[in-house]
Amino acid sequence: MHIVLHQPEIPANTGNIGRTCAATKSRLHLIEPLGFRLNEKAIRRAGMDYWETVDVTRYVNYEAFLLQNPNAAIWYATTKAEKVYTEAAFGMDDYLMFGKESGGIPEEILAEHKERCIRIPMLEETRSLNLSNAVAIVLYEALRQNGFAGMQTVGKLHRLTWKDEAQS
Repeated sequence: MHIVLHQPEIPANTGNIGRTCAATKSRLHLIEPLGFRLNEKAIRRAGMDYWETVDVTRYVNYEAFLLQNPNAAIWYATTKAEKVYTEAAFGMDDYLMFGKESGGIPEEILAEHKERCIRIPMLEETRSLNLSNAVAIVLYEALRQNGFAGMQTVGKLHRLTWKDEAQS
């Protein structure tokens, strides 16, 4: 999967998203301008020691992103969409785009892609969710639809055994 952030503004959100990308082996695409420098402490603190494992590509603008990813199947996450994200049929190599915290993806981009715009349902009086939470919600639905390919789906206790396993 690919996560695309269009002009992100808050370094902690991008750091959290980077950690999610590391946990899911998703590529992170950052479209400038960014509201911070990638070497800021806040990014590394939020991304913890995972930040170094994230596959990050930067683009000077949206047009450069499109030029470098000409066949990208992009889903545009926006509060303005009519389609709920669970109605989308995600492919394993799809791009999930999210806009900046203060304004989302520009309407000039959205207007060209109505059928590829998706939303997370929320109460009408809520403006939006936190960016890193929104990325996690949509990304994990896309991964679920693709059977969590290549991911660990069963966990184990570190020190103990599950109660039902100890009795058998």
